[in-house]
Amino acid sequence: MKRSIPALVAAALVAATLTTSTASATPVRHPKPVVTCEFTPTPENPAAKPVRIPSAKARAKGTVDVFFVTNYGPFVVRMDRANAPCGVHNFVHLVKSRFYDSTQCFRLTNSARLGVLQCGDIYRQEEGGPGYKFPDEVTGQETYPRGTVAYGNQGPGTNGSEFFVVHSFANIAPNYTVLGHVIAGMSTFDRMVAAGIADPDQDGPPVKPIRIYKVWSR
Repeated sequence: MKRSIPALVAAALVAATLTTSTASATPVRHPKPVVTCEFTPTPENPAAKPVRIPSAKARAKGTVDVFFVTNYGPFVVRMDRANAPCGVHNFVHLVKSRFYDSTQCFRLTNSARLGVLQCGDIYRQEEGGPGYKFPDEVTGQETYPRGTVAYGNQGPGTNGSEFFVVHSFANIAPNYTVLGHVIAGMSTFDRMVAAGIADPDQDGPPVKPIRIYKVWSR
């Protein structure tokens, strides 16, 4: 399939920054190349978009790059299957199901404690998931420096489609599964923050909507 201009821009970004290093959480290492994941349907919260529950088997080695095109510019995330095999497996599944395409990020924060962009909620903040949940993959030693990408949740074992990107820092408990780190396009988040937040506490909807046009992986 022929790629659009924004897609080519995102590909060029990652090619230009392959040597970029990022801070990471303490990894969870798996001795086997494949693990079994537990995805539990949530009939009380049905899928906001048509999507099947992922297969139970997930690769536990290697990385995958996920490309995003937004109305503020592109960015690229390198996800670590060894650290969060079920989480990365799920994210790639949602990407291939086009779950994140043509969606909106409803929460942007820039407080002394928390500087993140929250996405993956289809209807509104913390509403509109994939119709299932799965357990956390954490060690209790996780940190969330600038560029970290992790799952958001509403309590232990409630991962689904919601995720956040740290644009500054996140002084939060190590309760959130780290998927990987932005390896290209952090300036996209700087532009989002500069555009402002529609809340005096700097925790709420962005002044100008933040839209994800397209997501793909390779």
